[in-house]
Amino acid sequence: MTRRFDRPRLAVVKVGSSSLRGEDGRLDRAQVARLAGQVVAARTEGTRIVLVSSGAVAAGMGLLGLAHRPLDLPTLQAAAAVGQGELIQAYQRVLTDHGLTGAQVLLSQDDFVHRGRYLNARTALQRLLDLGALPIINENDAIATDELAYGDNDHLAALVASMLDADLLALLSDVTGLFDRDPREAGARLVPRVDDVTAIDLRHLGGVGSYVGSGGMRTKVGAARGAVASAAHAVIADARQSDVLRTILDGEDVGTWFVAAPHRVEARRLWIGYALRVHGRIHVDAGAVDALRSRGVSLLAVGVTRADGAFGAGDAVEVVGPDGEVVARGLSNYDVADVVQLAGHSTSSAAATLGTGYVREVIHRDDLVVLAPGR
Repeated sequence: MTRRFDRPRLAVVKVGSSSLRGEDGRLDRAQVARLAGQVVAARTEGTRIVLVSSGAVAAGMGLLGLAHRPLDLPTLQAAAAVGQGELIQAYQRVLTDHGLTGAQVLLSQDDFVHRGRYLNARTALQRLLDLGALPIINENDAIATDELAYGDNDHLAALVASMLDADLLALLSDVTGLFDRDPREAGARLVPRVDDVTAIDLRHLGGVGSYVGSGGMRTKVGAARGAVASAAHAVIADARQSDVLRTILDGEDVGTWFVAAPHRVEARRLWIGYALRVHGRIHVDAGAVDALRSRGVSLLAVGVTRADGAFGAGDAVEVVGPDGEVVARGLSNYDVADVVQLAGHSTSSAAATLGTGYVREVIHRDDLVVLAPGR
């Protein structure tokens, strides 16, 4: 049998909440035990594991008697606070039987944005691994706002994989992988291998998945993009498939494999492209899209058609083509009101009309990451 890839020395494994909730609405302890046992086996075989586990809200839903995932933040936060302890205890019971220790680590997106906190988190995780502990990471849902409302541990797991230079990101959920169309449609086929993840149009992948979780296939493929850009392989597979983690780590054919890029993207570009929270959008014409994709230039005002959102100078924004596709992310040199004024102006026209303070690029090429090359 030909292996997909060499056995990873370090793998980040993300488990979705829909894969950890039983029919009674409470945490499925048997499933947690199965996954924890697979993690123990992986450690025995020589692969270090960092576990990014959803399930706190789902566990809290069962304990609080909630039949459906709450829609308001206070109730979501309450469910997370109640469920987090039960989730960690369920993992720890299995780990203890094998002489291992789990370490709860709660992170938020801000821990990846602020350099000091980023370095502290990376140092702590590396030390936990060196000491033989299993880091069990979740979003800090009990106090989170945007992360909990729009959050997905898929994205968090990709950031952790990049932070730790992991070789593999395994995304375990209630889906068997990426399909060539909506899997509910007749004739839908599993895509076993993706060589160019940037060629996938995220707009056609749908959004939210099962009602228990917060993310769908779009977030998983987005996470795979981040991992691949970090020179890590990524695999999406069904968490309830028998011995799924061993199968993935052994490089066997399961789920959808996203092939790692041959070279890691420079750290600052990873930070801009995948870590920063986006505050708005800058819409551009087809000429600007072509220039960004083919020539690696800065974004100039002449190619801008409009802007929306609530971003200020220095904030991260998405650059959107005329067809609605997000083609890049970057740090804007202007706030949204200034970008609206600048839209369509050449450099000379902007200087003459608005003043010499408006001659800079809208986004400098050093602050710009192209996400979707032409195809």
